[in-house]
Amino acid sequence: MAVYFDHRVTPENSEEPSQLTWHSALSILAVASRHSPSGGNVDIYLQQGEHVESCHIERPHKPSMLCWHPVKPVLALGWENGEVVLVVHPSGDQTVLPSTHTACVTLLEWSSSGSRLVTGDQIGALAVWKVDARGRLQGNYQVKHAYNSPLTCCIFKPALPGDDVKMLARASVGGDENALDMFSWKGAPLKMGPQEGLAFYVSTGDGKVHGVDEHGKTSTLLSMDGAIKKMFFLETREALTVITDTMMLSQYTLGPEGEAQEIQRFKLSSKSGQNVDIVWAQNGLVITATGEQLIRLWDLERNENYALSLDETLGFERGEMINCVSYCAGKEILAAGTSHGRIAMWKMTVHPDRNRGDSKAQWKLQTPTEIEGNVTQLQWGSSLNLLAANNSNTVVILHEHVMSAHCSQQVAAVQLTPTQLSITQFHTGLHLALQSEMHIKGVCVTKNSATVWSGKQVTVFEMSGAALHNKGSFPCDSHVVTVHGENLYTVEPNRVQIRTPQGTVKQLLTFSKAEGNPVLLSVCQSYLVVGTDTSHIRVFDLTRRDAKAHCSAKNLVDAIPNLGALRSVKCNSNGSQVSILITQVNGRPDQKLYFYDIEMDTVTHFDFFTGRPSSGVSHSENSERQQFQETELSARCPVSHFWDESEPRLFVCETVPVSSETSSSGYWDTVDVSVVTLFCTQEHGLLLQDCYTKPAGLQALLALDVPYYYFSCKEVSATSAPANPSQTSRGSVALFPQMVSRRALRDFEGLENCDKSTRDAMLNFSFYLTVGHMDEAFKSIKLIKSKVVWENMARMCVKTRRLDVARVCLGNMGNARAAKALKEAEAEPEPEAHIAALAIQLGMLEDAEKLYKGCQRYDLLNNLYQASGQYEKALEIAENHDRIHLRATYYNYARYLESMGDKSTALANYEKSDTHQVEVPRMLQDDPLSLEIYVNRMKDKNLYKWWAQYLESQSEMDSALDLYECAQDYFSMVRVHCYMGNVQKASDIAIDTGDKAASYHLARHYEGHDDIKQAVHFYTRAQAYNNAIRLCKENSLDDQLMNLALLSNPEDMMEAACYYEEKGIHLDRAVSLYHKAGYVSKALEVAFATQQFAALQMVAEDLNENSDPALLARCSEFFIQHSQYKRAVELLIAAKKYPQALELCVNENLTITEELAEKMTVTDSKDLSEEAHKDLLERIAECCVRQGNYHLASKKFTQAGNKLKAMRALLKSGDTERIILFANVCRQKELFIMAANYLQSVDWKNPEILKTIIAFYTKGRAPQLLAGFYETRAQVEIDDYQSYEKALDALSEAVKCLSKAKNADGQQEAKLAELQRKITLIKKFVQARRLKQEDAEEALSICEGLLEETELDTAVRVGDVFGFLIDHHCQHGNLKVAHSKLEELQKLMSSQNIRYYVKQANLDTLHKQMGFTMDSGDHRHNEKEEDEVEEDLNMP
Repeated sequence: MAVYFDHRVTPENSEEPSQLTWHSALSILAVASRHSPSGGNVDIYLQQGEHVESCHIERPHKPSMLCWHPVKPVLALGWENGEVVLVVHPSGDQTVLPSTHTACVTLLEWSSSGSRLVTGDQIGALAVWKVDARGRLQGNYQVKHAYNSPLTCCIFKPALPGDDVKMLARASVGGDENALDMFSWKGAPLKMGPQEGLAFYVSTGDGKVHGVDEHGKTSTLLSMDGAIKKMFFLETREALTVITDTMMLSQYTLGPEGEAQEIQRFKLSSKSGQNVDIVWAQNGLVITATGEQLIRLWDLERNENYALSLDETLGFERGEMINCVSYCAGKEILAAGTSHGRIAMWKMTVHPDRNRGDSKAQWKLQTPTEIEGNVTQLQWGSSLNLLAANNSNTVVILHEHVMSAHCSQQVAAVQLTPTQLSITQFHTGLHLALQSEMHIKGVCVTKNSATVWSGKQVTVFEMSGAALHNKGSFPCDSHVVTVHGENLYTVEPNRVQIRTPQGTVKQLLTFSKAEGNPVLLSVCQSYLVVGTDTSHIRVFDLTRRDAKAHCSAKNLVDAIPNLGALRSVKCNSNGSQVSILITQVNGRPDQKLYFYDIEMDTVTHFDFFTGRPSSGVSHSENSERQQFQETELSARCPVSHFWDESEPRLFVCETVPVSSETSSSGYWDTVDVSVVTLFCTQEHGLLLQDCYTKPAGLQALLALDVPYYYFSCKEVSATSAPANPSQTSRGSVALFPQMVSRRALRDFEGLENCDKSTRDAMLNFSFYLTVGHMDEAFKSIKLIKSKVVWENMARMCVKTRRLDVARVCLGNMGNARAAKALKEAEAEPEPEAHIAALAIQLGMLEDAEKLYKGCQRYDLLNNLYQASGQYEKALEIAENHDRIHLRATYYNYARYLESMGDKSTALANYEKSDTHQVEVPRMLQDDPLSLEIYVNRMKDKNLYKWWAQYLESQSEMDSALDLYECAQDYFSMVRVHCYMGNVQKASDIAIDTGDKAASYHLARHYEGHDDIKQAVHFYTRAQAYNNAIRLCKENSLDDQLMNLALLSNPEDMMEAACYYEEKGIHLDRAVSLYHKAGYVSKALEVAFATQQFAALQMVAEDLNENSDPALLARCSEFFIQHSQYKRAVELLIAAKKYPQALELCVNENLTITEELAEKMTVTDSKDLSEEAHKDLLERIAECCVRQGNYHLASKKFTQAGNKLKAMRALLKSGDTERIILFANVCRQKELFIMAANYLQSVDWKNPEILKTIIAFYTKGRAPQLLAGFYETRAQVEIDDYQSYEKALDALSEAVKCLSKAKNADGQQEAKLAELQRKITLIKKFVQARRLKQEDAEEALSICEGLLEETELDTAVRVGDVFGFLIDHHCQHGNLKVAHSKLEELQKLMSSQNIRYYVKQANLDTLHKQMGFTMDSGDHRHNEKEEDEVEEDLNMP
């Protein structure tokens, strides 16, 4: 809670302040005023209302506009005559802009960094001025435009952030804490570079918005109906928001070329004829005050609106109107000025359990501040703690001050107003009101005195009974004061002054320059701790007359990393420990609480961000408790701390979530505030003793004095205070409720008035229990016999989660019921559930609720809420977490409401539990009229049926029939009609509806009246076929029997078949029924016995391998006799007579498919030996070969182990790929050779095939065959391609292969000699071809020598040698020699075509020059070849 000090500002020679504006960065206020008849003046004031004389400006004209430079202390003033003046604070230097405007200035606006100033007037003249970095004008205007209409608003378009800012933003999002600190805290300023936007938008009175770019060019963006009153820019949407004087709000998106597109438009509610104050808050929140008792808010981001109204219970009056509003984004406070001189403030509070979408509920109205008059203007200052208000007569500067409060020695003081305190004496029960003549900035109380100070004055009041007496007052500039006994301790540079109540200095405690200036003081018992601005602390012993140093000065900078400044220091009652709160270097509050051990000279800490201390004793049995502690305390920050006034080990602090620690108005309005109690000792370090959430009715923790915590109460408790503080006499008893409340420690609930020995015993028990020393804990309480004490100990066990100790406590309490409940709860698997059961028995429902939530046992939490009557919470839990018990929860709630007499609500919950069909008629059975209305309203079939049954029991058959029809209960309708004798009506209903139950009942009725035909018919409709079959058998209805049996189950089919068989009629039906019923053997037996061949064929279709083999064989013979061989084969296979099946396939030439072959060669058959199985496989394979199914044959040969035959089958198939694969898989020499031989028959010129042939001959160890292959290959190269070089290579390979052959004989030697001869001859011919160009004579000589060789043609074709000679002689012009060689060739090869050997060009040359002609044989041979070629081309 905060109070506001008011500083009134009254401008000189003025009658009415007209305008006020704060500087955006400095705490200086400009106020424009008017005085008669037409003059005006502007003044500048500091934050406490001090007038800056040098900045007073007065003109014979009225001021019209004020606007501060965004950075520099430069104020732009606009006057009614068009004059614009720049005033510099504090020097008062004035710069008058060149005369540009001739009418009233209506527009003044600075750019974001202040380098441009836009001015505009009533007739539409606009000018843009350039200002340097010091705020000085740079020459004449840069741009001037005339819009011929009054200028109303101007806003600069926000510039895009620079690259450095973007990089910093990315680092912040990525987790860089330093980057985040630069964004969030007051560290070093960001170096953003020139990121100022110079483009702006200006609006006019005729409803137009114009854009002016960086170069000064203007363009019209949009036009609206009515003058534009306000313009805002929503950066998140990059949209321009415009509000007209008719309160029409429109939003536009602006394109890169300046085009505007409307995205939404709506009218703001307003009161006609009133001035409207419109404020643009952060994130698109528009706030309006229209002279009503409420303000309206429009959230453009969420597209929602709501209103906030005044509350008379907080001190507002009926009919009080709101004139103006102002929003502080940094504090999230909305201030509104009223017509009765009050300032209403709404603070944004987000409850952790409340959805952020509930926007209206987030605004909490505070107690108003009164300044008198009619508040017409409000504006928040730059420091966030300053608010300026204009009440038409004067300007009031309100300076926010955090409420002062202090508690010591069972006396507490809380500040109510800037000059008033509420004092509570708990040892006497008195409540006093202290009224001071100064603004109170601090208070310190002792048992008999209250000291207040303002920063300039200190006053001491003595409390005597119900009266307060001024004991002394003296001037003093100390901002902090503390009291011990009769001594006052104040601070000044480098020393602490010890004064009497009258201000006399008794002693000085000096500090060195290195130790710094004292800024923090705190007293506990007889010890004073002092903190300095250089982060030093000193402790003084006050037990003697003069204060003595208790220890040397401690420099905390060396012990605490990242220390910026001290926030608070406190010492314990024996001066052994000092607790410290600090601010980090970046200005951010530290999440650690530090403890300085004076004797050990060590600093430890408790980290509230992780929930763990830096040191302490760890116990394995407390691991669960430590985990709970870390969960409860993590992500928090300490904000205040206190030591117990008499127990040096006990310490308490308040913590808030990390997001709330920086609230400038304190943390008292924060919902999630935890009070944490610790034990601090040298031996055991820091130990958590208790942690709980501060109740909503309390505010700040003031002190800890066992057995109580002391808290300040909510500010609403002061609403009954007198309106005029002067009416309360100084020292009188307060006429308003106390502002301080105390709450017992967890261990002392019920023991608030215990004696000192019991209190010490409880403290020792709590300490040892926290440490884990159970023996010492029991020793400390063994003499205590009070049940209240044991109950409190049991409560402590809930907090500390010690069930073993709790059982002992329950035994000493004699609480058998709680002991039984605890024993039953041990069946649950979660330890938290056991502790929650104990908490319930002790009445600690909140703790039980938290425990159940912690272990996620929402079912038990649901039961707890129901047992405690909190059905709303129970339903919420069931809806969100325990839906399996949702209906049961609704049902129990309905039973509860019924017991409370709330039948209407109970009825609704019975419906939600889906039990209304039974429970509602039961509940309303004593009220038939209400029940009938409910049944007719619900139109529920079950309820109709229940009501019909009720009427039927009352013999109201007609009404019952109507309700049965509404319920669609056709069975009951048929039953009632049969009862009434309306059999035909019942029959019609059964036929029309097809209801089985109705048909069955009607069939029973017909059967009872011997109408067998109708009975069978309706039994059939009811699908009660066994009853229909029974009637057909009894009454010889054989024709209907067959159809009914087929519709029924197998048992009924069997009975019907037996019936036909016994009677010896319709035996084909008997066979069919036996078959349908699954008795195939019986069906076949009857079919064979009675020669029912047609039925036999139908039955045989369902036979399979699971059937009787003899039966299968018999059926197969039947099919063979009727030439159905395929079906016979299948049956023989099913009977496992594979040879017979194969024989039948062979004899009848049935194609053996792969599926059939697999069935005949199952490997798990026990009917065939291994040899017989192989024989069967080979027979199947041979049959497949005959049928041309070579792949299947190969598969079966392989399964039989005869791979040779398998390869032969594959060779017949011609599947080269499978042949190669099979040979590689089998890896047998014979198979490799067979495969290689086969591959020679295909296109072995393919490189892959060629490699495979060579590989297979090699793997088959057949060098002779491989040599033969190479020889063949060489011959092919010669015959087809005349490639003697490749032939030579192939013959060389053949020689190599043949040389490797083992068991060489004479034949092999001859073969080698022959190959060597061929190689020699081919080498000569190849050499001759190579020498043709180099040494022609040698080449001719070699060829002539070759022609003389015998059997030359076996190696080198004679025609090729002659062709070589003829070609050579033709090329060299020896045509005669060539002609003679050609004739010689014709004689040697008269039967062959010489064109194979002699080039056509050479033949043409000889024909032309020598008259050579081809022999007739050559012509005929040539013609024959041409015919063959033509024939090949003409083939289809």
